[in-house]
Amino acid sequence: MQGSPETLDGVKAVLTETLGIEDRANTLGPETQLFGAIPELDSLAVVEVITALEERFAFQIEDDDFSGEVFETVGSLATFVEQHRPR
Repeated sequence: MQGSPETLDGVKAVLTETLGIEDRANTLGPETQLFGAIPELDSLAVVEVITALEERFAFQIEDDDFSGEVFETVGSLATFVEQHRPR
């Protein structure tokens, strides 16, 4: 599962804007590896991405809900957002 196309597109937009990788936006897909594969995504950037996702999708991420697997791929991040955003 990777979330709806709308969620996936929103997650990709947040990643490209927050990380400043607009020049690589078209290379991001559901299977794109994140943490460890995109040099701009360090521990500080993770916090910035989470904050941007919370603002864009109007939800709050609890510390207990968050794990390293969330940032495995673009698709896993979109799935996480899809599961936590308000309906």
